[in-house]
Amino acid sequence: MTARELDAAGIRDPALRAAYTHCRGLNARHGKTYFLATRLLPVDRRPAVHALYGFARWADDIVDDLGSTATPGERARALLALEAQLAAGLRHGQVTEPVIRALADTAGRYGIGHRHFTDFLSSMRSDLTVGGYASYEELGRYMHGSAAVIGLQMLPVLGTVGPREEAAPHAAALGVAFQLTNFLRDVGEDLDRGRLYLPAELLAAHGADRERFEWSRSTGLPDARITDVLRAAAAHNRTVYRAALPGIAMLAPVSRPCIRTAFVLYSGILDAIEADGYAVLHRRAVVPRRRRAVVALDGLVRALAVRTGVRHGQRPGAAARFSAASRPRVADAASAVRKETV
Repeated sequence: MTARELDAAGIRDPALRAAYTHCRGLNARHGKTYFLATRLLPVDRRPAVHALYGFARWADDIVDDLGSTATPGERARALLALEAQLAAGLRHGQVTEPVIRALADTAGRYGIGHRHFTDFLSSMRSDLTVGGYASYEELGRYMHGSAAVIGLQMLPVLGTVGPREEAAPHAAALGVAFQLTNFLRDVGEDLDRGRLYLPAELLAAHGADRERFEWSRSTGLPDARITDVLRAAAAHNRTVYRAALPGIAMLAPVSRPCIRTAFVLYSGILDAIEADGYAVLHRRAVVPRRRRAVVALDGLVRALAVRTGVRHGQRPGAAARFSAASRPRVADAASAVRKETV
């Protein structure tokens, strides 16, 4: 599959192919939901998504890896080194680090603004010194660099049916919605890192504070005020998903099944959190495997239908109808989807 993706994208240089393959491996190991959705994209667009994910994953691991013994100073120096490599890679592309090499190539191929990458690293640096946020407005400034720009990076790869600037706010909102979901799902782990991404104003509105969250995390005991905070945060998260939703129809038809699948699976994490009684301080909520498989298979059918329609000159909207010749491919791909969800 990797060679097929690279061939379709026109990536011929052996070193560059190895760099993209490295990024794909990072996506497969660490971004289960994201990787699953990426497989619904046309093969020629997948390497670029792997490169974008690989870069984000690398930077995030520098900041957040709980298994690392690196000091904050060492992490800061590692981020500075990464930023220097990024600048060199974007300037002339002649770097040996595989993630940067693939990222620089993707940025050049798709005309992705370099500011999106520097804004991302700026937010990553703040994670080394900032442990909390007073308000959603303050958190929003952080999430511009840590999440919104991810959606903006992806937009040229996904393509749009109209002016890109019209789809951009929705793409940014989707990046934020995904990260807000991560904040809720990972609130316990983030506390272990010394960070709480739920704004202090939200906690205070429900009679809670950071100390109460830390107490609940350390004792394993629930607290109704914490549950109220998490419920309100989930409700806010759903409003951001609603703001992002119109953007899916603005994407190129061949990209919509991928993003729709990611949208459904990620927003489904909120359902899992609710079903588990908002116990995220004590255990991670996950979307059941059967549900993930159903959503992924639906996305697969939609993706194959759109591609078949495009090849045969049909309207892209006629996604429910696809040729009998494509149906064996659905069965083959369904087997791969099942493997990804176990």
